Amino acid sequence: MAQRLGSKDKVKSLITVTSSGIALCSGILLYQGSDKFFDQVAMPLSRLLDPEVAHNFAVKAAKWGFVPAQKGKDPVSLRTTLWGLKFDNPLGMAAGFDKQGEAIQGLHKVGFSFVEIGSVTPKPQAGNPKPRVFRLLEDTAVINRYGFNSEGHEAVYHRVKEAKNDPNFSGIIGINLGKNKLSEDATQDYIEGLRRFSDLADYFVINVSSPNTPGLRNLQSKKNLEDLLTKLNDTRQSLENQPPLLLKLAPDLSENERQNIADVVRQSKSRVDGLVISNTTVSRSGLKSEKKDEDGGLSGKPLTDSSTQIIADMYRRTKGIVPIIGVGGIFTGSDAYDKIKAGASLVQIYTSFIFHGPPVVAKIKKELNDLVLKDGYSSVSQAVGKNSSVK
Repeated sequence: MAQRLGSKDKVKSLITVTSSGIALCSGILLYQGSDKFFDQVAMPLSRLLDPEVAHNFAVKAAKWGFVPAQKGKDPVSLRTTLWGLKFDNPLGMAAGFDKQGEAIQGLHKVGFSFVEIGSVTPKPQAGNPKPRVFRLLEDTAVINRYGFNSEGHEAVYHRVKEAKNDPNFSGIIGINLGKNKLSEDATQDYIEGLRRFSDLADYFVINVSSPNTPGLRNLQSKKNLEDLLTKLNDTRQSLENQPPLLLKLAPDLSENERQNIADVVRQSKSRVDGLVISNTTVSRSGLKSEKKDEDGGLSGKPLTDSSTQIIADMYRRTKGIVPIIGVGGIFTGSDAYDKIKAGASLVQIYTSFIFHGPPVVAKIKKELNDLVLKDGYSSVSQAVGKNSSVK
């Protein structure tokens, strides 16, 4: 009997030691940012979780610093300056990942040169009912209908302020502003955002293109957009700090709508300092997943080519004088480079981070740098718009 108990104890001890060893090795590989470990173990395991639970877990991991740190400095060729801001590299985290401003420092630690927070609404709101996030594995895509779930201006403001006040933090933070679902005055919601965050934001993004807030995309129509941007410019002029003002566009705009927007944003009274192209799409063309008919905005690989085409189109329509942040289906350095040559000065990712984890940041930057140098450029900024016909 004693011998059998001794054997059981040995087995339990072996299991404990082995499990501890596996956990330790896994932790080390996660912390070191092993590409293979993330792609073959960590990310497949995360897909066993509900998509929104996995998203929240990823945000918390970045918040607590449980993410691999970038190894070394970015190459000089990836540095760029825009709106008087110095970017160590052109790669940022798109809005939608860190909605509440919780993971700013962790995302910079991974290697993003800038992080866009939000969308942030004036008042806290829960967003749409769950489930509201869906993985389309066959399409390497995500559909979400979060609906601007936000803890509101005050909660997010204090988190951003904390990051900015950290003496060891030097990253760039964009604030993406949205409207409350039940608000009767969308313009006032955006004005409140400018006023509240003007002392902290390195740049603002006016989000009028999410498909998940009823009526929001109507603000992209010519008259509505002209009125909104005119009032926002007037408000900004009254502020002590006047961060750059950017406009985020939908990828589902018609030719006429694109031209109207180009006309509006180049007027002095309703001008913007940049465009973010593009938001998620309502198109479901060519999808294979059984979840393709879920309501919401689609992001990921299905947007790779279409967003690049829209970037090139808007770069031409604005004569190349309105800087563009390109976003939509960037999984490789080549994807990023295509958007830059189409007219984007900076690029952002989101879905590729969800599918591949932190190592994708270093991978994209390395591949992008190799392509820049291969084409004989000393700076990535020299490649902006090179595939465009703008003279």
